[in-house]
Amino acid sequence: MRKVNIGIVQMTCEADKNTNLKKAIEQIKAAAIKGAQIICLQELFTSLYFCDVEDYQNFKLAESIPGDTTDKLSVIAKEYNIVIVASLFEKRTEGLYHNTTAVLDADGTYLGKYRKMHIPDDPAFYEKFYFTPGDLGYKVFKTKYATLGVLICWDQWYPEAARITSLMGAEILFYPTAIGWATAQDETTNIEQYNAWQTIQRSHAVANGVHVVSVNRVGLEQNGLMKFWGGSFISNPFGSLVYKASHENEETEVIEIDVEKTDFYRTHWPFLRDRRIDSYQPITERFID
Repeated sequence: MRKVNIGIVQMTCEADKNTNLKKAIEQIKAAAIKGAQIICLQELFTSLYFCDVEDYQNFKLAESIPGDTTDKLSVIAKEYNIVIVASLFEKRTEGLYHNTTAVLDADGTYLGKYRKMHIPDDPAFYEKFYFTPGDLGYKVFKTKYATLGVLICWDQWYPEAARITSLMGAEILFYPTAIGWATAQDETTNIEQYNAWQTIQRSHAVANGVHVVSVNRVGLEQNGLMKFWGGSFISNPFGSLVYKASHENEETEVIEIDVEKTDFYRTHWPFLRDRRIDSYQPITERFID
């Protein structure tokens, strides 16, 4: 068995970037002390979720990657011998911005970044205003403890993204996330939406035979109009939950997983063996008329 301790940091955020970064670092250290080896933060953890409005002032929140925040996290990664998965607002150059996740290895090395490929545009989630779609392709990162695949929030609804990243050798799929309910919405709709969100990601675990780690923010934002629903979770390679956070509270937890379970499930349920790759060309079409 090859056991890996996964740390999840589900937290609230406020307007000040330094306050959020300090809080995240405190929770990273707390998870490391509990034995975490790979720690994942939620999407855009250094700020409030600013995509609820189209406001040019919000571009000032962006930073270079690697840069100041990754430098700070690199020191922590090396000190505690941990891998950190950190979602940030990237300024690539003047007028060009991405929703990006950086990965830092346990010796503090910056391993690289993944730029979010699927960019939503919905009420209170106006991401197309801010983010250029990723152009680095799907990525895996060979860390000290495991080979990670990193995708971001809206990517989680697309089986193609999970499949490709898994085929590239990812042993665990990580999804930093920021998703919530409008507070005016009824509870039945809330439950249906959360269940769909969790189910689609658990299906990626089943189809690809890998663990899935999804880390969401929590708390009220947008002047109380949006409640980020938390509910961060880890699924084993056959879709069973091994951890689920609350919808209400900040939580820093460490959960042990066994990445060798991938071989067991892929052997007993050989979906990869039976793929008909000769028949999949139509998947590259937008729609088949």
